[in-house]
Amino acid sequence: EVRLMESGGGSVQAGGSLRLSCAASGYTYRDRPVCMGWFRQAPGNGREVVAVINRANSIYLSDSVTGRFVVSQDNAKTTLYLQMTGLKPEDTAKYYCAAAWRQDCLSGPDSRFAYWGQGTQVTVSS
Repeated sequence: EVRLMESGGGSVQAGGSLRLSCAASGYTYRDRPVCMGWFRQAPGNGREVVAVINRANSIYLSDSVTGRFVVSQDNAKTTLYLQMTGLKPEDTAKYYCAAAWRQDCLSGPDSRFAYWGQGTQVTVSS
C-alpha cells in the first residue's frame, strides 16, 4: 500500500522560509510514481497544484510560487521536498503530497493523482 507522510509545516512570518518533506513508501524503485507533487488548499478554496516533479526530474511550478519555491526529490524517489522562501500570507494553506502513475501528470490537476498524504499546515502571518 502506498503511503505518503508530510512534515515540516508550521507558522512563520511573511518573508520567512519553510521546508516541507514527504516520505513515500509502498512501492519499489522500478514501480515508482511517474509524478510526485505538492498541492495546497486554503479554507473555502479548492485544492490547487503548487509543484510537480516527474521521474525525469522535469518540474512544473505554479505561477504563484515560481521564483520562491523549489521542488526536489531524493535519488531513491522516496522523499519529496518543497523548499519555500519569501513566504506570503496568501501561501497559508494545508499542503498535501501526492503521487501519480499517469503519464499526463506533470501539471496536475489533482484528479490525476491517486495517492495523498494527510497534509501539513503552513501559516504565514503578515
